[in-house]
Amino acid sequence: MLTSVIGGARIPAGPRSYRSTDPSRVTDLVAEVSLADAAGLVRACRAARTAQDAWRDVPAPVRGQVVASIGRLVEANTPALARVVAREVGKPYAEALGEVQEIADTCAFFLGEGRRLYGQTVPSEMPDKQLFTFRDPVGVVAVVTAGNFPVAVPSWYIVPALLCGNAVVWKPAEYAAACAEAFYRLFAHAGLPAGVLNVVFADGPETYAGLERALGEGLVDKVGFTGSTEVGSRIGELCGRHLQTPCLELGGKNPMVVTEDADLPLAVEGALFSGFGTAGQRCTSLGTAIVHESLHGAFVRLLDEAVRAAPVGDPFEDVLYGPLINERFAGGFEKTLGWIGPGHAVHGSSGTGRITAANPRAGFVGDPEAGLFYHPVIVDGVGPGDELFMNETFGPVIGVAPYRTLDEAIALANAPGYGLSASIYTTDPAKVFRFRRRISAGMVSVNNSTSGAEAHLPFGGNGRSGNGSRQSGVWVLDQFTRWQSMNWDHSGRLQKAQMDVRAIAPDLDFRL
Repeated sequence: MLTSVIGGARIPAGPRSYRSTDPSRVTDLVAEVSLADAAGLVRACRAARTAQDAWRDVPAPVRGQVVASIGRLVEANTPALARVVAREVGKPYAEALGEVQEIADTCAFFLGEGRRLYGQTVPSEMPDKQLFTFRDPVGVVAVVTAGNFPVAVPSWYIVPALLCGNAVVWKPAEYAAACAEAFYRLFAHAGLPAGVLNVVFADGPETYAGLERALGEGLVDKVGFTGSTEVGSRIGELCGRHLQTPCLELGGKNPMVVTEDADLPLAVEGALFSGFGTAGQRCTSLGTAIVHESLHGAFVRLLDEAVRAAPVGDPFEDVLYGPLINERFAGGFEKTLGWIGPGHAVHGSSGTGRITAANPRAGFVGDPEAGLFYHPVIVDGVGPGDELFMNETFGPVIGVAPYRTLDEAIALANAPGYGLSASIYTTDPAKVFRFRRRISAGMVSVNNSTSGAEAHLPFGGNGRSGNGSRQSGVWVLDQFTRWQSMNWDHSGRLQKAQMDVRAIAPDLDFRL
C-alpha cells in the first residue's frame, strides 16, 4: 500500500484508502493508497517549514545541479515512468513518453536558472550609495495537481519551486498515485534533503481542510493548484484571506477559429489532435471549432472522416486516444453528452456514449468491455445558448459553430469566459494580429493546435482559466520568489531620499 511521505519518512497506513485501477482494464488494480487526513497535510507543511531554512542556504547553482540530476534520472527511467502513466491514467504510451520528456525539458531549462537567479545593481540618486535587488524564496509551497498530466504538470511547479530554494508539499490526484510515487522516488534519489519534498495522498475535502489549517498557522507561503475552475475559485478565496496570491491553472473552453483562407486539411489535422488527443482530457483541449461559413460544410465533412478513421482503444497500441481516466470522469462525460440537443447534428463515430459490444466502434483496438472507452463526438450547430458551448467538457467531444466575420468569430471565442488557449488557422497575417489583440486567451497558436506547451514559454490563462499567473520559463520564477530591495549608504552621513538630491538648474526659457 502506498502511503504519504512526510519529512523523508513514510507515515503509517490509516483507516481510509483508495483503489487506483487501470481505466483500460478496470478490474486491474494499479495501486492501493492510504489516504491522509487534514492533520497529515498540516504535519507535512510543518516538516517542510523545518527543512526549508537549510535548503534556502544551499547555493542556487548547487540546487541547479540537483535539478540536473533529477533530469538525468527521469531520462534514464523514461520508458518505465511512461508505462506507469499509460497504465494508471490511460494515456496513450506515445503521449506518455512526451509527457515524461516535459519533465526532462523543464529540468534542463531550470538547471541553467540556478546560475541566473539574477538580482540587479540599481543606480542611486545619492552619491556613495548603492541599491540592490535580490530574489528570495517564498518559503513553503503547497502544490495540488490533477491527474490528467500526472507527472508533467507537477514538474512545472515543483522543479522551479525547489530551484528557487523553497520546500514543497505536494498533494497529487489520488487516482494517479502510482505515477506520483514513481515521480517522488526519482526526485528523492537526486539527493533532495528530507522534508524538502513531501508527498501527501488525500482526497479533496481533507486537502482543503488541511490547507485551511496550514495557512491559518502560517505554515504555507504559496499555493499552486491545477484543476477545475470551481475548486480553483475556492482556493483563491482561501488564499485571499491570508493576503496570498495562488498560482491557479484551471479549466479551458479553447476555441479554434478557421478563416476562409485557411489551409483546410491542416486545420482538420489540428482539430483532430487538440480535440481528441488524451481523450479530450486536457485543459488545453479544443472546445469549439469556429469555422467560416464558406468552409463550414467541408470542415465538418473532412473532420468527420478523420475522426471515424482514427483508431481508439488500448493505450499501449497506436491509437488516437484511450480510455477516460476513471469512473468519475466517465460520469462527467455522460453528463456532457446529455447537453446534446435536437438542434445539433452529431458526427464522428458509429454511436455516442460508452463503446461496448452493443454500441461498437469500427476499428476499435482491444477489448471495449474491459475499460472506460467512449465514442468521439463532433457536435455541429452549437452556440452561446448551449451548455455544450459555454462549459468545459473534458472528454472526446468538440463543438462546431459557423461565423461570417472575424469580429463575430472573436466574440464567439470569448463568449464562454475562459481564457487559456486559442488557435487561429489563416494565411493572412493581418487576421493573426487582429485575433491576437482581441482574444482573451493567455496562449495563442497560429496554424497549430490549441494544445502543445514548451518548457521555456509561459503557460497559463485568464478569466475562468486562472488568475493570470504563469508557469514555465523565466516567468514562473515570480511565483516562487519574492523581490527584496536593499540600499547601502557608505557616505558616512544620513542622506534623505528625494530631499537631499543634488539639483542641476536648467535654463528652460532658452529658445533658438
